[in-house]
Order: sequence, then C-alpha cells, then structure tokens
Amino acid sequence: MISESALVIYKGKPAIVKDQADGKYTISLQNNEQVKVREKDIELIHPGPVKDFNQINYSTNDTAAREAWELLTDEDTALSLKDLATLVFNEYTPASAIASYSLLKEGLYFSGTISGVIPRLRAEVAEEETKRGDKLRETTERSQFLEQVKICLKKTSGSTSLPDFTNPVFTRFFQDVEALAYGKSLKSRTMKDLGLGETPEDAHSLLLKTGFWKNTVNPHPSRFGLSLYSADICPPEPEHEERHDLCHLAAFAIDSPWSNDPDDAVSIESDSSGNNVLYVHIADPASSITFDSPAEKEARDRGATLYIPEGAIRMISEKSFIMFALGLSEKSIALTFKMIIDKNGNILDTEIFPSIVKIRRITYKEADEEMEKTDSQDSKMLNELYNLAQKILKRRILNGAMNIELPDVHITAVNGKVNINPVISYRSNLIIRECMIAAGEGAGTWAIQRNLCFPYIKQEVEIQGLIQNGIYGSWQLRRCMRPRILSTKPGCHQGLGLDTYSQVTSPLRRYTDLLAHIQIRTFLRGGVPLNTDEVSARLGFSEAGASAVVQAERASNNHWIMVYLSDLKDSVWEAVTLENKGNRMQVIIPSLALETQVSLQKDHLPNEKINIILKSANIPRAEAVFVH
Repeated sequence: MISESALVIYKGKPAIVKDQADGKYTISLQNNEQVKVREKDIELIHPGPVKDFNQINYSTNDTAAREAWELLTDEDTALSLKDLATLVFNEYTPASAIASYSLLKEGLYFSGTISGVIPRLRAEVAEEETKRGDKLRETTERSQFLEQVKICLKKTSGSTSLPDFTNPVFTRFFQDVEALAYGKSLKSRTMKDLGLGETPEDAHSLLLKTGFWKNTVNPHPSRFGLSLYSADICPPEPEHEERHDLCHLAAFAIDSPWSNDPDDAVSIESDSSGNNVLYVHIADPASSITFDSPAEKEARDRGATLYIPEGAIRMISEKSFIMFALGLSEKSIALTFKMIIDKNGNILDTEIFPSIVKIRRITYKEADEEMEKTDSQDSKMLNELYNLAQKILKRRILNGAMNIELPDVHITAVNGKVNINPVISYRSNLIIRECMIAAGEGAGTWAIQRNLCFPYIKQEVEIQGLIQNGIYGSWQLRRCMRPRILSTKPGCHQGLGLDTYSQVTSPLRRYTDLLAHIQIRTFLRGGVPLNTDEVSARLGFSEAGASAVVQAERASNNHWIMVYLSDLKDSVWEAVTLENKGNRMQVIIPSLALETQVSLQKDHLPNEKINIILKSANIPRAEAVFVH
C-alpha cells in the first residue's frame, strides 16, 4: 500500500500520489497532469510527504556518484535506491531519491532496478565514457560546422574572412548534403538543421556557396541513377565464319571530328538495271554478343551509351572496340545492309549479311572537300551517295516527313574548361542521315517479310496551325511530334514519312539496335530468335535506361552551358524570336542552342533576330536570366 504524498515513478518519470480510491491511485506528474493508475503501474522511491514538485530541488553530483561507484564496483552486491541516495548524497530525501533515480536511468555508473541497483563493471564504464565523449565532441563540432555554414550563407561579396570548409573535421558533415545533391538520398539532416529545402538543387547550391564543390561538378548522371564508368564486361572474340568480302568497294565512315566510336559506313554501286545499290555497313557486335550473355545484360541495363561533355560512358566495353568499331584496323568485320533503290528513292529489296570491309574514316568537312574534286573515284562515289540521299529525302517529304533543322552545338568539358562549338551542317550530313534512315526502313521490311519479331519505332505527328519557315518553323514542327513508340508491331513513322522503321545503325551505342542485330544474326544462323513477349520485355527494360540517358545528357549539357555563362555576366547574345508569352518572348540563342524567355518592351514577330544581355546564370537550377 502506497501512502498519499509519496514520490513514485510512472513510465520512467517521477509523480506524486494524491489519493487512493477503488483500488486505483491518482497521481500528479511534473506537468500537473493527473492520471489514475493501478499500483502495479508505479514504483515507490520515497514515502514523502511531498506536496508538489516545487519543494523538490535536486541535481546530480557526478563527482560524488563516481566516488560511490568506485567504492561499490569491486563488490558484487546490489543495493536499494535508498541506499544509493544515502551513499551519494549523504541523505535520503525526495530530492536525493529523484537524483539517484536519474543516475540509475542515465546508466553510466549504475544499472538494474529501483529495488536492485548494480554498479557497472570498470570496462563497461570506460567504454561508455568513450562513447559519450565522442558523441559530445561530435555534437560540438557539428554545432560549430552549422554556425560556420550560416556565417558563409550570410557573407557579402566584400567579406574578407570566410569559413574554411576544407578542414577534414567538417567535411563529413557534407556527406548527407552530397548524397541529396547526387540524388542518392531524399533527405538531409544538415539541410534540415540549416532550415534549407531538402531538394537536389538546394543541396547543390549550398555545396557551391560553401566552396565544398567547384562549379564543374556535374551531379546529373548520378541523379538519374547512371554509372560514370563504361561497361566493363568484354565479350569474346567473334568466331570465324563465312563473310562476304567487300574490300573491293570504297566504304566511307563519315562522322564528326570528335567521334571515336565509328559504327557505320556507306558504299554505293549500280546494278544492271540502273538502280542504285546502297551498302550500309554496320559494326557487328552481335557476332559474339548473344542473348543473356554478360555483355548483353550489361548493355540492356544501361540502355544506351551516355554522351556528356566530360566524355562517353559506353554501354559496351571500350576494350571490345578494336574488334567491332569500323576502320580501326585495315579490315573490319561488319553486318551489311544491301538495298536496291530505284530512281525515285524507293527500296526495292534488302539483303543482310556478315561482311569484311575496308573502311576510310573521314569527317563531314573532309567528305565535302572530297566531293568538290573532279578527278577522284572517291569523289565520284560520294557524289553518287549524295544524289541518292536527295532522292530518298524527296520521297520521304512527299510522304509527309518533317524536316527539322534547329541550331545544335557540341559541348566539351576538359579539366573544368568548357568549349561550345556550333555543329556545322555539311552536304555529307545528308548522306549519312538518309542512308541510316534507309537502313532502318530496309531492315524493318526485311524482318516483316520473314515474320521475325523485331523492335520497330512508330511516331505520330499532329500539325497545329500554319507552319512557317526558318528556325521558328522547325521549332513549330518539333512541337507537333508526339513521343515515339517502341513496339514489336510495325507501324507508320510519320515524322520520317515511312510506313515501317527500325533503328539498326548504332549497335555500339543503343541497346535496341543491338537487340535488332542479335535477332537478325540468330535468324541468319538458323537459330531460334526471341518471341514477341521476350523482345517486348527487353524493350521495356532497356527503354527505362535509355530514357534516363537522354534526360541526363540534356541536364548535363544545360549544366555546362550554365558553367560557361557564369563568368560572362552582361555579355550580349544574338537570339531568334519564337513565340510571344504575355509580356515575355520565347527565344533561342543559336550559338548555345539554348531556349529561354526574355521580357520585351514590344511584340516581335517570329524569326526576328534580337540582342539580349545575360544578367545571371544559376548553375544548380540550370537557369539563365537574359534581358533585352
């Protein structure tokens, strides 16, 4: 039986017994809340009398507690809370009872229960003291770190003394901020403690403001879950097989000067009926990469090669490029798409076979220069290819193809230095574009004729309003293009003006192209290709990776454009007007291939050239502010 005004413990907290009735006690807690409880729910620590907590003043005495612990530590006996209070505080009062209970609950020197207090072992106390010391030091250093960051965020441009966050003592506190900025975490204790938003952009901004990150750090591939390392699994060397020897044909791998993964080349000749015979030679990784092989799985996981200004992160091991890339040795193995094309640019027949070719690698500029010569066999073939490309394009346009020509740039970032160069359109660009499109059309038709399950690409176009000329017209057309659809069922690609289309010309860069090649190779060898469900599953899986690659590439390019602009405040840029949006105008800056909006004092018609001034570039948010 516990008397009124006694001091008890209820749920780990002290309480005073007020009265007892019907087998229950009414107790008062320190916050004056009153609760009815059963006797088994409370533990007596002092009989009282205690009227209220105001008459109890207590504090723990660490020195006295340690002396008492050292006195008891060698004795293997338990004592009561009353005995502990008497030993530590030289008296047993309500105040010393609460203080002694606090020592027991704190758990440094004593453990056990109110009725059986046990001194902890010396080794346990030493370990606990070390832990608590480390925790106190961590708390102190974290508080100092947060204070330093707050000072940094408040600093003005003229500040002379700034916090130094290169000190290793503080860098660990940025780990959760980095994880948030890289998209590896959704939360950050540091950002929350600073009262900042817990978004990747806010984290990126903090890392730049404190100087912990340089503005050259590109977090975007990581945010989309992409690796910054190329595929590591090298497929086996292709086995020897019968290949068509096409080394007598000149074959051109025409690409940009910065390209170092050539995977397509073209040749042309005429047949006895006067039709063009177009050969599109494609790298042949499917000669050794088979379904569910380690290299195929790795490429499927990635979906596509990631091209960012810092370099290429490849879906197929770079160590395998000497085997598959075209023109890296005197002779190259290829999968050749041979198409008979009539004078109107229609594909009459397609044949696909493994081949051996001799490749000449040249840039678009070099190809154009070669086409100007009059005494060269290479010049003759390149001009024949150009004339054929024009026929293919004309046929597609008559069939409703959209010809979109918007400004494009090539961005490189080497050791933090950004270079942005316009992508120049050469005549030979038309050759490669139209020949690659023809190969995709021919391959799709070839697969249909053989009932081979194949990855097709479909796209709808919804023309909205009158399409104008120039950059604005291309911008309008792009907005009319619906998202492309990957499917195992063939269908119309309205954007290209084709009834059937598949991509097969970049098996070193796109998984869907590699998938098409493996299906073709399996069929040609007399094997069993994948069925519709199996191809669909692979398309769905790889498309998620490929979509992440596209988004990461776009975000990375914008990042480096902002880095480039960050030192060019008040610079003047020529822009082309696109569309009025209230008191703002959508414009494109051709030299950056950057779309943005500016406030204008008067309306402008589309396709007008205006000068705009850069006022700021926000790297974390990839936003630039221009004024007219």
